[in-house]
Amino acid sequence: MIHENAPALADEPQQAAKPQAVSWERRLRRFGYVERPRTSVRDRLVVPFPEPGSRLCRTLGLSPAMAGRLARWSGWGGPLLVALLAGLLRFWRLGSPRAVVFDETYYAKDAWSLLQLGYEGTWPDRKIADPQILADPQVVPLSDTGAFVAHPPTGKWVIALGEWMFGLNPFGWRFMTAVLGTLSVLMLCRTGRRLFRSTLLGCLAGALMALDGLHYVMSRTALLDLVVMFFVLAAFGCLLIDRDHARARLAAALPVDEDGHIRPDAHTGDHAGTGVRPWRLAAGLFLGLAASAKWNGLYFLAFFVTLTLLWDVGSRRVAGACRPYRAVLRKDLGWSVLSLVPVAVVTYLATWTGWFLSDNGHGRHWADGHGGTWSWIPAPLRSLWHYEYGVYRFNVGLHTPHKYESSPWSWLVLGRPVLFHYESPKPGTDGCHTTADCSQAILALGTPLLWWSACCALVYLFYRWALRRDWRSGAVLCAVGAGYLPWFLYQDRTIFSFYAVAFVPYLCLAVTMMLGALLGPPGATDKRRTRGAVTAGVLVLFIAWNFIYLFPIYTGQTIPYADWRARMWLDTWI
Repeated sequence: MIHENAPALADEPQQAAKPQAVSWERRLRRFGYVERPRTSVRDRLVVPFPEPGSRLCRTLGLSPAMAGRLARWSGWGGPLLVALLAGLLRFWRLGSPRAVVFDETYYAKDAWSLLQLGYEGTWPDRKIADPQILADPQVVPLSDTGAFVAHPPTGKWVIALGEWMFGLNPFGWRFMTAVLGTLSVLMLCRTGRRLFRSTLLGCLAGALMALDGLHYVMSRTALLDLVVMFFVLAAFGCLLIDRDHARARLAAALPVDEDGHIRPDAHTGDHAGTGVRPWRLAAGLFLGLAASAKWNGLYFLAFFVTLTLLWDVGSRRVAGACRPYRAVLRKDLGWSVLSLVPVAVVTYLATWTGWFLSDNGHGRHWADGHGGTWSWIPAPLRSLWHYEYGVYRFNVGLHTPHKYESSPWSWLVLGRPVLFHYESPKPGTDGCHTTADCSQAILALGTPLLWWSACCALVYLFYRWALRRDWRSGAVLCAVGAGYLPWFLYQDRTIFSFYAVAFVPYLCLAVTMMLGALLGPPGATDKRRTRGAVTAGVLVLFIAWNFIYLFPIYTGQTIPYADWRARMWLDTWI
């Protein structure tokens, strides 16, 4: 369950002692107002995980000691079970269809080229190269002439790892995205557990993502966007851990009064340091990897730097700082920026090592013939800068019309999903056992009931953040905004709705937070809890049913044309 007393994004200052006169809160009790319980400064800085409830212990016949051990084991056991389910779904018939699906024609081949050459070589036209790769015996028509490519190398190196283990075939080039898709479910369970201080809600968030159609399809396709999602989610989790550790250090530095209670202190809040922050360095590493998989990872870096600084402001305010913003500028800003931005930049450059070591990589020696004002910068870095400038111009200037392009305005409501693969087997062929034609489709479509619920959940989170100052809502909204809002700057560009997979984890967290609110606050009555549990459970069951119903068009199964048409709920999905 979600605790109403969790600290806010910019936590409220410590309230001064109230006079003996009757407060307005007490006057409002006659109208049903319940005053929120007071919490210690330590618990406001780092909200503890709740103890297991006694009712469940009595129902299961467990002793308090056994209940405690079960609660500790469930912190990892529950997420691992959810991840196991996600993995079984994602690896089921992973090599089917035996075809080059959508943009796999670029990234699977570039990954193999990196594996062989260290940089992206040149391939013949897809109509020639793809059949040769899928043929038996296989022909790999790769040239060592450097090719201009539109994205950095990390995502393709990830795909290449699967090809190194299993070869240049559909299973090989999809293997690592399936691994990352499974691990991301595990990470979201643990991230949600830390964010909500509830193992149940953490596992629920992971289960929702395991049952999301867009995440599922992208986990079984060799594209770059799921790699971006994975590294960004890892960075988000690291920043949450860093937040808890830094606030715990502040709490430890606060003085203790004569009654043994920790109290706020202006000097400590303004001047105390938070020590070495390795988890923030790890976040910088992961954000660098995200940006080196696809350029939109840079926006997450900018948004997350701002988010962590606001978290530091809230921490120092709760600790008693008189001027929390000034304290953050003096004590936290420099280390925050240094922990994230330079680490991300160095990581980004390191991912180009294969290109730096090559002689034939595209534009590798451009700087040798171009000196000028910037000649003091090493030639390889100037060549990379020129290459990246060309990549940027290509990406922002991509206006080629595409049948499945869409505006970001339609993404959350699933206005125009992308058809990755479609075949029309004739009766008696390729599993078509009807007298009419069949359909074999892979549609990059989020589970509709989950996404439409997420639209409502985002409104609820905005209310929680803007009016209740709930820091968890602010964190989720920040991550959604980092993955979603930048695309509105490029509405004239050819863009697709599957780019939204980068913020799918945070949509699942938003829905989970809304479901947690439906379950009721800690002091709710049994009747209120029962109604909330039934409502939340029914919604989750409907989302699971929706995923199962659409499962054939997520996996390319052969079904009668009428069954495929029945699953096209909106004409814009065709």
